[in-house]
Amino acid sequence: MVEAVLIDLFSLPANWQNNIQGLLRNTLETIEKCTSIPAPFVYVMCCQRQGSERNGEKEPLLPALKDFQSLKERLEVVPALTTAAALYTVKQRLDQKDLSIIQVILPTLRKDSMKVYIDNLFTAVYQFEFEDLQVASDCEALHIAEPWSEGQTLPVQDVALIRSEIQMYLESLPSLKGELTILRSSLIPDDIFLHGFTTRTGGISYIPTLSSCNLFSSSKRRDPQVVVKENLRRLANAAGFNPETFHRVKIDHANAVCVLGKTEPDNYDGIITNQRGVTIAAPGADCIPVLFADPVRKACGAAHSGWKGTLLGVSMATVNAMVSEYGCDVKDILVVLGPSVGPCCYKLPHESAKEFHRIDPKCVRLFDSATPYIDIRRATRILLENGGILPENIQDDSVTDQSQNITFCTACHPDKFYSHFRDGTNFGTQIGFISIKD
Repeated sequence: MVEAVLIDLFSLPANWQNNIQGLLRNTLETIEKCTSIPAPFVYVMCCQRQGSERNGEKEPLLPALKDFQSLKERLEVVPALTTAAALYTVKQRLDQKDLSIIQVILPTLRKDSMKVYIDNLFTAVYQFEFEDLQVASDCEALHIAEPWSEGQTLPVQDVALIRSEIQMYLESLPSLKGELTILRSSLIPDDIFLHGFTTRTGGISYIPTLSSCNLFSSSKRRDPQVVVKENLRRLANAAGFNPETFHRVKIDHANAVCVLGKTEPDNYDGIITNQRGVTIAAPGADCIPVLFADPVRKACGAAHSGWKGTLLGVSMATVNAMVSEYGCDVKDILVVLGPSVGPCCYKLPHESAKEFHRIDPKCVRLFDSATPYIDIRRATRILLENGGILPENIQDDSVTDQSQNITFCTACHPDKFYSHFRDGTNFGTQIGFISIKD
């Protein structure tokens, strides 16, 4: 069932401009007459004239709205200078109400461009149906909806212009939840490497569990790729790396490692490079983002180590790849464990806990319970040390520095970090990143 209706009056054909109020009134009458109770939320998207807000002009569509009492609190006009700005505002309203099924009523000629805007500003969480504005005059028309279809038929240059408009709008938005903050380790020499771990502040993501510097998008979450890209651009500006030469692991919760410059696997949780000016990264939202640096051979790596990857030895797989590809000596490699869920909060089913108990009984607390507490950091350190990494070359602040410089518990600090364990499925993601300076 349709949860919201979007009426697009933004770029009407010239011969319709003089009857904009009549078009809107007819469309609202059809919605009011044909939809179930309660009525869906209705958003009317229209072009705002430059300076009209400043000059105190009233919304010209208001007279057409006053007679629709049944829609009353569910009807909102969204004026904006650009389609990107208007549609992003509508998206915010939808997300506030957790709405996902949207009917779009718009001129036929506008449909292809609207699909490009939607494809960029929304994810697969949302479902869209399309109606032609000129035929939305009876109940039958409103119930025959054209579903979303992949692909678009606009010329390439028009698509590029739409994407540029979206990017410019997102760049104009203020940062949320304070300034962008990057945590850095004193173990990694900053004259050779640029590195850091992000927190959740300083981006533009607005959904509570994703706000504000979310750095991962998926078909199951409401943050689109363009928003994540803008967050990354702001991070790159603050940190000093090039977002165009940025490579993030493709998570599989396993132990495959990508050697940058060689054939890229379909999925991998570790990545290494010896190329200068290229930034590699691993995400984490409870799982450990692990950074590796060899100041002697000037090589680096990043790994995503969740409980499965930890048991499969993804961190040592990354170390071994650095040794075999770049001739690194294990004793020269520095390893920093980033923000991740701590043994204070993280639980697993008893069967999975047994695997950690085999690594070291101290990795498990309340072992006899149905869901023991697990220390994936301790397990990671033990496996690294067993592989030849010197204990003094591993930074895990939960052990080495109780003031918590880097290795915070993500679940314990909702103001600083995202946490899947704490926030549920629509969670945000921070990253650990590293590159070799030019």
